[in-house]
Amino acid sequence: MTKSTITVKNQTTVPREVREKLSVGPSDVLTWEVVGKRVVVSAASPAFLRRKGRIKIGPGDVVEDVRKARMLMGAKRR
Repeated sequence: MTKSTITVKNQTTVPREVREKLSVGPSDVLTWEVVGKRVVVSAASPAFLRRKGRIKIGPGDVVEDVRKARMLMGAKRR
């Protein structure tokens, strides 16, 4: 069992083992849920990742599509 200590500022460090298993690091968000006398800590997924699989894209070349979009944006500014 992995342990951590609460500091005088009520902070704690997430142990390396837990960070690795949750695949989290600096700037990631954790959710804390109290269930009875236990706490469940989970990695919160960013909003855009919750939409994974909902956006359909067609065949094409991303680099070419970006180039075309930039050309169109330049044409609109003139």
